[in-house]
Amino acid sequence: MEVALLGLNHQTAPLALREGFAVPAGGLVPLLAQLHTLPVAEAVLLSTCNRTELYIIAADPSQVRPALIQYLCQMEGAPAGLTPKDLTAHLYWQTGKKAVSHLYRVAAGLDSMVIGETQILGQVREAYRAASEANLVSKTFHQLFTGAITAGKRAQHETRIGQTAVSVSYAAVDLAKKVFHSLQGRRCLALGAGETAKLTVKHLQAAGVGSILIANRTLARAENLADLIDGEAIPLAEAAKRLHEVDVVIASTGAPGYVLTAEAVADAIKARRGRPIFFFDIAVPRDIDPAIGQFEGAFLYDLDDLQAVVKANMAERLAEAKEAERIVVDEVEKFQTWLQDQAVVPTIRALRDKVEQLRQEELARAMGRLPELSERERQVIEAMTVTLVNKILNDPTQALKGLARDERADSMTELVAQLFKLAPETTDGGGR
Repeated sequence: MEVALLGLNHQTAPLALREGFAVPAGGLVPLLAQLHTLPVAEAVLLSTCNRTELYIIAADPSQVRPALIQYLCQMEGAPAGLTPKDLTAHLYWQTGKKAVSHLYRVAAGLDSMVIGETQILGQVREAYRAASEANLVSKTFHQLFTGAITAGKRAQHETRIGQTAVSVSYAAVDLAKKVFHSLQGRRCLALGAGETAKLTVKHLQAAGVGSILIANRTLARAENLADLIDGEAIPLAEAAKRLHEVDVVIASTGAPGYVLTAEAVADAIKARRGRPIFFFDIAVPRDIDPAIGQFEGAFLYDLDDLQAVVKANMAERLAEAKEAERIVVDEVEKFQTWLQDQAVVPTIRALRDKVEQLRQEELARAMGRLPELSERERQVIEAMTVTLVNKILNDPTQALKGLARDERADSMTELVAQLFKLAPETTDGGGR
């Protein structure tokens, strides 16, 4: 039995293709049910917006590969008319230790579009959980995926790979946290209700802001976003009038002219009586008049300032990635050692079970011939037989364990099975 991986991701497939394979929430169950029809011992389907990967265990993965490709082509959402030949051009295929290492790097955020992103670890955990509930996971994938999750956790906790801002919107919020030491209870104003604004307010909420105003030219869009975050929606034209109420402004409208003029900001600063306002302008073209940076009590950071932060943080993540790679190597080796040990464990167990059965049978026969023995004497004799069996089996057990990582492991376990006439099914460690 060998681990194998078939997948596509942001490095091998365009967005138009990837999005067709992204499984919506609640959509894993019917797809996993179909995996039971494939000739695999265990299987896990990992699907995100940037990757779709099938992990399997099979006696000969190369024989299963065509069926896996066909399975992907028939997934709900896959482009109509997609042929296995067309899809193969965007797929990667890995087996053995390479497949294991790939999964562990994915869980650690090392294979993501943004190195160090942490969301993928939860997605790996969910993929494993769903496959377990679908009875597609047994002991090997239990060990494999719990090891991958451990690698991801260690990467997050033992390095700073995911702790620095590498998106402009997150950098703005991260910088605001440093300015105020904490955003707890602060009031914020988001200018715009597009995708950048959505991402920004999500970061603001995570930082614990007290309240968020959403100002947008189209009020309905502002209201939709405000509903999602329990914020307040206002027309863009009213933003200047409410400016004195907020501590942080993050602008991302992309309007053709300045949304906030120097005059409007001056009035707000005066009304705040010395309490500062921090402005983060991440719009192109700019939303905020750069002249406000000269005002006392107004602190303005534009896109160039934030991109410099992102660049420095990405360099830091890349440095931390080296340590995360070391963690991955460590956890992969642990799994490989466990996997190699499994080649001899069934034979050791079968040998011990057979000898234990013989011990119990002969002990019962002997006890039947010695009815006059006291309970204490019976216990002594039984203890002696247990000790004798353990001593006899100790050397062959240790020898088999030592051969687990030896190329002779298969031939030696087969020889032991023949010598002791062990049933084939008791020495086979594969299957679910």
